[in-house]
Amino acid sequence: MILSLLYISVFGLNEGVDLKGGTLVTVELNQPMTQSQVTQLVKDKLGINDVKTSMSDNTATITISGSVDQSQFNELFSSEFKVLSFRSVGALLSDAALGQIYYALLFAFVFMSVTVFFVFRDLTPSLAIILSAVCNLSIAVGSMSLFGIPLSIASVGALLMLIGYGVDTDILLTTRLLKRRHGSLDDRAEDACRTGLTLTFATLAAMIVLFIVVKVFIPTAQVLEDISAVLIIGLLSDLLSTWLMNLGILKWHIERGGHD
Repeated sequence: MILSLLYISVFGLNEGVDLKGGTLVTVELNQPMTQSQVTQLVKDKLGINDVKTSMSDNTATITISGSVDQSQFNELFSSEFKVLSFRSVGALLSDAALGQIYYALLFAFVFMSVTVFFVFRDLTPSLAIILSAVCNLSIAVGSMSLFGIPLSIASVGALLMLIGYGVDTDILLTTRLLKRRHGSLDDRAEDACRTGLTLTFATLAAMIVLFIVVKVFIPTAQVLEDISAVLIIGLLSDLLSTWLMNLGILKWHIERGGHD
């Protein structure tokens, strides 16, 4: 978690078009072109260096940094492209979206914390659950920075899903250890681990399949690719934060008589 936060502080995050502003254009190619050729053509004609392209068959999705006039784009590329969709996001809208993201994450953590404290009424396990969620989120965001996954409305949705899933496995573990009375502590931990790992690996397998299918068959579905990538990273980090860190904290807490 610490390494992830340090990486973010040094290299920052790659913001998507929804947050930093820009133009997203989906076009149909009038002639065969490779992805690099499309990117270079757009860079040369618009004089903009920050251009990214993803392709599927004869269709390309072009992400351009900065605002581009639609009529100008149509005129410049009329012989090469047929424009299927054109969307431009201004700086004002992107600032509003970023503010909404901060509020969403803040309220998610506030309500999660209140709920956890209300359910368990015990400071140590409640803090352990919250710390685990923070670890999951920080590792996922750090990995987004490392692998170039843009911070967008879609990826923030994946982060919120990750918070919910991480808390779910932590509550499963905490409930089995603190609320159940039959069996030894190790037996209860093993039972919780077996159930939790089954859930996590099943979800992880589904996300890996989704990522591969999108990457191979529908590369223009960038939103699905980003969501699945974030969830894969987050689920892997959840294995560490829940079944190593949180389990260790709870066993220490119970063995020292910290829970009746």
